Amino acid sequence: MTAADAIVLAGGRASRMGGVDKPAIVIGGRSMLDAALASVRDCTRVVVVGPHRSELDSRFLQAREVPPGSGPVAAIGSGLSALDATNPWIVVLAADMPFLTEATVVELLREATESTADAVFAIDADGRPQYLVGVWRRGALEAALAGLDSLVNQPMKAIVPAHTALIELPDIADCDTEEEVRLARETLATTRASARLDLTEAREHIASGTTSLAPHDAELADVTGAALAAPITAAGALPRFDVSAMDGYAVCGEGPWKLRRDIGFAGGARPVGLLPGEAVRIATGAHVPDGTTSVLRDEFATITGDELNRLPDTPIRGDVRKSGEDRMIGDLVAPAGTRVTAALRSAAASVEVTTASVRGPVRARIIMTGDEIRSTGPLQTGQTRDSIGPVLPDLLAGCGVRVVDRVHLRDTANSFDDMLTDTEGVDLLVVVGATGGGAADQLRTALARAEARILVPRLALRPGGSTVVAELPTGPTILGLPGNPFAAIAVLLALTPAIVSARTASPLPRTILAPLHNAADITAPVTRITPAQHAPQGGYLGDPTIRTAHLAGLINRDGLVIVPPNATNGDLVEFLPIPS
Repeated sequence: MTAADAIVLAGGRASRMGGVDKPAIVIGGRSMLDAALASVRDCTRVVVVGPHRSELDSRFLQAREVPPGSGPVAAIGSGLSALDATNPWIVVLAADMPFLTEATVVELLREATESTADAVFAIDADGRPQYLVGVWRRGALEAALAGLDSLVNQPMKAIVPAHTALIELPDIADCDTEEEVRLARETLATTRASARLDLTEAREHIASGTTSLAPHDAELADVTGAALAAPITAAGALPRFDVSAMDGYAVCGEGPWKLRRDIGFAGGARPVGLLPGEAVRIATGAHVPDGTTSVLRDEFATITGDELNRLPDTPIRGDVRKSGEDRMIGDLVAPAGTRVTAALRSAAASVEVTTASVRGPVRARIIMTGDEIRSTGPLQTGQTRDSIGPVLPDLLAGCGVRVVDRVHLRDTANSFDDMLTDTEGVDLLVVVGATGGGAADQLRTALARAEARILVPRLALRPGGSTVVAELPTGPTILGLPGNPFAAIAVLLALTPAIVSARTASPLPRTILAPLHNAADITAPVTRITPAQHAPQGGYLGDPTIRTAHLAGLINRDGLVIVPPNATNGDLVEFLPIPS
């Protein structure tokens, strides 16, 4: 996206709605302010103008028009003053438009950069310019504001430049009345309930719509799978002191050297200082004595009596690791967002850091649904063995999720409502089954009753289309998986990393791309996901057919491949490894 800053207007009195905080009104599971902020998420700096909002992320600047309630022009002036004069484009949005998307801003910026206009504004469905949905040249906006004697209670038309461009954009209707809010909620509910997202869109919706977990201080050894909420810097130097990099001899000056009888061991007492022409036996990692000019490796040394010499034609090397050559106190070890892994814990411990501020790990409850599912004991008539629940903890652990328990939900009238209420100590509910439209598939209606915010209504994926991802008002994320065993596992591996990334405010794992040699045998009009194995020549071979009612098709397979429509042999496709 073109580099731009953004001013989001989140004040106003909402007189036609009884003076409510209009930007905070929730429509479709998120506030209108959140919709505006999501649409400008790729802008360099974003300032929110209006009453101070303590819940806003610190990456957003906040400003207030002077005096409060003095209109949009004064608010724009305050917002512009809060921004550094860097980017040439300023996006201006009002936070009362629930249908705003990132595409709205991208299209406005595209039109602005391709025209010579001083400002570009959106036109609504009735053909009216929306002056609070636009992109300005910074210089033109500064000049327009400077041309007024006062910014207080000025209409927007007072600063609209003569040279403007208008572009018709969908979904920019604002909400000024309670009736418009009601209609917007109904429209979003209807649209989202039927929408099918591809995996890329689903991951983007999860990234932009999921609330991050609160930071907390923890022992790094206890939070594998979490992510750093703040950078880790070295509390000690690495190495702490000058140490030998090899087994050999600490020497002073040029040889030959007189070999002393004392020895320097790693973790032992430091040998007394060397005089010119002296040497002392030393182990790897031992603190070298004062006066050491280098370490002579064992394989480069020869000893006659108490005289040490360098073997002819051997290279001259220092082989001393200097104090702080790897890390000095205060050096960055890992930035915020880094996952807590064995490597991170080791690197942190080496510089005297064992605790940190982290988000996570994500704690999950697995919920198996359906009276027909039985985990233990003999099967009764009409029952099926639970073949998914027992393997989900291992697969989730491979995605960085810590499973706290696994429960079985019976098909009763209130079981789903109780499930969505009893979530203390849980960040993620992984629900298997009940995501379709059948008589026993009650998850979606329970999510509606709980006023959950739907992030992914359905997937354009085969199998796995009935998947739903949502966030409860109380915080936990819901990952609703199809009851079909292979579909459940496939979607779990495709979406759980995105959920973990969003909840821990960490980057997504790097995508693995490789050629699929038999893509033409697998591709279909919709994206498919199927087991695959490494091909001898590199890349993968996918399974053209798969029995989805069980997981036998994953035996002797290395992972899954995501095959887009109309793929041809040799196309690069995404590979999802199966956690071992």
